[in-house]
Amino acid sequence: MAGSGTRASLGLILALGLLAGCGSTSDRLSTGALEQLDAVAIYKQGEASLESGSADDAAFYFGEIERLYPYSEWAKRGLIMQAFALHKDGAYDDSRASAQRYLDFYPTSEDAAYAQYLLALSYYDQIDDIGRDQGLTFQALQALRAVIEQYPDSSYAAESKLKFDLAFDHLAGKEMEIGRYYLKRGHYAAAARRFRVVVEQFQTTTHTAEALHRLVETYLSLGLIQEAQTAGAILGYNYRGTDWYEDSYRLLTGRGLSMEATGDNWLASIYRQLVRGEWI
Repeated sequence: MAGSGTRASLGLILALGLLAGCGSTSDRLSTGALEQLDAVAIYKQGEASLESGSADDAAFYFGEIERLYPYSEWAKRGLIMQAFALHKDGAYDDSRASAQRYLDFYPTSEDAAYAQYLLALSYYDQIDDIGRDQGLTFQALQALRAVIEQYPDSSYAAESKLKFDLAFDHLAGKEMEIGRYYLKRGHYAAAARRFRVVVEQFQTTTHTAEALHRLVETYLSLGLIQEAQTAGAILGYNYRGTDWYEDSYRLLTGRGLSMEATGDNWLASIYRQLVRGEWI
């Protein structure tokens, strides 16, 4: 178990709002000078660097504790603080490595949940826009799920759930972006496949209503009338108060079509599950 010193240090850092900025290394103590200090003094150097906004210096000091005083309680404390400082400095790969090392060495520590959370953040905080490689989003989801499932009673579980939902929504947004791209260029079958993924795999996200409306558009363009009507029926059942419902209603009724589930297709199956509760 990490001592009260660790809890106090982390509490101070979090209370300061994950200190911004990183300073120059011009005032960093030399390796020789550090070797004359005990672990507590080096740890305090790391804390002072964090308070002054020099996250890179802090990471160096906390790492030196592990080198000079391996297997000590202060090395344990320094390792989790090094992971934090590296993350604050934007060195996400190094932060993740330190957090993983902490989990490997101290899996039952009370700071293990925080280490797993930092590991997840090393992916999550790089998800900056929908156009970026979605591999980071998948990795963030996996790491956030680990916090939620392995440390459900920790103070980081709730925040991880929130970030998990946002990352999940982000993936759906990527599918929608690609689907709209295909739709705009008249590649209706390819567009429909993307929108179908959102409806089937991302039903809990904010993109489902639009995905159903886009399916109405694409299926009408493909001449798949029953599919378009059924997409409209689901939209009307779950999202009647949205602009997407209004747009689909105008599209369908403008062609003399109703918003009802018809035929035997994948959307009809979803309609039966959602509206009638028929799962077989």
